[in-house]
Amino acid sequence: MIEWSVSFTNQAELDLREIYTYIAMTLLMPNTATNFIRRIIEGTSKLSMMPLSYAIYPEEPWMSRGLRHVHIGNYIVFFIPVERSHTVVVIRIIYCGRDIQQVLEETIDLEE
Repeated sequence: MIEWSVSFTNQAELDLREIYTYIAMTLLMPNTATNFIRRIIEGTSKLSMMPLSYAIYPEEPWMSRGLRHVHIGNYIVFFIPVERSHTVVVIRIIYCGRDIQQVLEETIDLEE
């Protein structure tokens, strides 16, 4: 079984920072923020094993682009497996309560 590498776009890294800041500064729970970011990173590292087994996002135009997703807590990690390089590219990490369609439409890393 081939192990894939996992990388994050700049936007996904920004998403992680914003999640941390919100939990640590707005909710005033820095330990929870640290633990949750660790949980997200551990969850995304599991994408290195069989990334093609995760569900494809069912809405167009993302379905045609091969965008996949996995839930981690109240967040959805969106990623694209690049088969030719065996790389999983994490595109966005979005809170489930947001307008997912709108956020994806605003994501530069998903443009063709």
